Amino acid sequence: MARTALVTGGTRGIGAAISIALKAAGYRVAANYAGNDEAAARFSEETGIATFRWSVADYDACAAGAARVEAELGPIEVLVNNAGITRDAPFHRMTREQWQQVIDTNLSGVFNMTHPVWPGMRERRFGRVIVISSINGQKGQFGQVNYAASKAGDLGIVKSLAQEGARLGITANAVCPGYIATDMVMAVPEKVREAIIAQIPAGRLGEPEEIARCVTFLAADDAAFINGSTISANGAQFFA
Repeated sequence: MARTALVTGGTRGIGAAISIALKAAGYRVAANYAGNDEAAARFSEETGIATFRWSVADYDACAAGAARVEAELGPIEVLVNNAGITRDAPFHRMTREQWQQVIDTNLSGVFNMTHPVWPGMRERRFGRVIVISSINGQKGQFGQVNYAASKAGDLGIVKSLAQEGARLGITANAVCPGYIATDMVMAVPEKVREAIIAQIPAGRLGEPEEIARCVTFLAADDAAFINGSTISANGAQFFA
């Protein structure tokens, strides 16, 4: 029987590529999204992937959303924590709201989403928790104290969950993308984009599908001995 995978932030950008790749690999996929109904409807129509709306920053919404996915598609055995936001500003100008919004989504959101499905994974003695962190969680970034802190915290969650889940057949791993050719990156001025690419030894931006392939690999039954690990997919820009 096909396993059920839930991808948060799964209807656009890297998340959409992950959802599509998991479906192609034979999973029943649920793609969560926060608020863009039009984009979600278009994604579902084009891919046949079911979409579900809730905010990962809201624990109760995550618990209810996970229950709905399981009622419609079956037990969630693969969870991809991909949802994330940015609220960039130099630290001396960063507001408490900018800090809290990013922490609530990028860091607490991983707890909020994983905690409700963890008991089922323990009971079934199988689970795959995959967190999409970031190169900037590994090395830091000017103007992203909030984002870098949240993504670094995600790596701590992964390493700790791996130790708790290992004897129960549960793995927890992270993927740290570098600069990927998503709509957000492609929307920056060309000169800025060229400056970014100049820092990447591979000489190009990554593709969302390249991150999706990392996730599909970690989600597989055959990846059972890979636990607490981080895959850095950044074109040799940074080595953790």
